Amino acid sequence: VQLVESGGGLVLPGGSLRLSCAASGFTISTSAMKWARQAPGKGLEWVTSIGSAGGIYYADSVKGRFIISRDNAKNMVYLQMNNLKPEDTAVYYCAEARMGGARGPGTQVTVSS
Repeated sequence: VQLVESGGGLVLPGGSLRLSCAASGFTISTSAMKWARQAPGKGLEWVTSIGSAGGIYYADSVKGRFIISRDNAKNMVYLQMNNLKPEDTAVYYCAEARMGGARGPGTQVTVSS
């Protein structure tokens, strides 16, 4: 089982990024998936989840700005991030939503002018 994130980078405040998560070794269509992030000096923070049946949930801090989606045919999960703020700076992780599930190595997102 492997998850690999991509798409991070440096972006200006107000900008957008799209993160991608490629899954292998299992089929995401039967799994709930999530994105989490860890800002410098802080703990891991849940950002958003998408259930196997399509239910979607967001942390209040990103609601209305971030959009999670999945492409079961490509075994991919995405995170569209709009109107980014400096406080969104963090390493972003894709993971299975279940306790003890697989997690990727993360991708750095830096929001700064």
